Amino acid sequence: MKEQIFEAIKRYQKIIIHRHVRPDPDAYGSQGGLAEILAASFPEKEVYAVGRHDPSLDYLRKPDVIDDDVYEGALVIVCDTANQERVCDARYKDGEMLIKIDHHPNEDPYGDLLWIDTEASSASEMIYELYDTFQEQGLKMTDEAARLIYAGIVGDTGRFLYPSTTAKTFQYAKELIQYSFDRSLLYDQMYELSANMIKLQGYVLEHFEMDHDGAAFVSIDKETLKKYNVQPTEASLLVSTLGIVKGIKAWAFFIEEEDQIRLRLRSKGPVINTIAMKYDGGGHPLAAGASVYTWEETKQVIKDVKAVCRQS
Repeated sequence: MKEQIFEAIKRYQKIIIHRHVRPDPDAYGSQGGLAEILAASFPEKEVYAVGRHDPSLDYLRKPDVIDDDVYEGALVIVCDTANQERVCDARYKDGEMLIKIDHHPNEDPYGDLLWIDTEASSASEMIYELYDTFQEQGLKMTDEAARLIYAGIVGDTGRFLYPSTTAKTFQYAKELIQYSFDRSLLYDQMYELSANMIKLQGYVLEHFEMDHDGAAFVSIDKETLKKYNVQPTEASLLVSTLGIVKGIKAWAFFIEEEDQIRLRLRSKGPVINTIAMKYDGGGHPLAAGASVYTWEETKQVIKDVKAVCRQS
């Protein structure tokens, strides 16, 4: 499959790279890292990385803005996006050929070519693997590509703490840090929190509830977000906060937005992406998400999380 993808990349003059909505460092890292590699390797090609602008990730890169007609005769690559509903920018269907590169379970097999590796720590790790496989055939790594890919790997492994981290992950990280970028600055940009966010983090630690089976949850409504002057997308960054709690097995984060309540699920063992799928979401066995639309629905989600913890 990697060979077929590389042949398609060589064949097309225009390449447009997408990622998922509500992006994280892996979405930007895999998308931007691939764009940087291809631009350096094939300077004669047009390479774009598109999607809705997210100011919180400006330290990584800003998306390209292109007209609809650019998609005519183009190769489109979607990174780190399991479901078509989560692809940012619906024009991903408007190219001539579509490739999916992802490390989530392949619940929605879209595209002409699909490279799915659920053993990979991140889509960014897969992009480095693509480079590593074909570097002798012309793919070039740059300092900026290395910075973006490294950020994606760090983000999706929780700074190499999550079980998805493998010997391959560490090997690629070792090779990436040989390139010239400021790792200390990158870590600061990824993990420093504003004073408001620190206060909201205190609210989360004070108000979460956990039962005797290790099932936990916390709810952040619009009034709370307003009180701390924090956006819903920023609040989502706190989902891992409860991972430090002794005895916790799995937890649900509910964050109220204008038209929905975002559900973030995390686990230290029990499989929780099946819960996310129940609410038209998805993700990894230990990290997943979905949306519900009433606080009454959240009560059922809590029951589901309690059930998987009880059975583990």
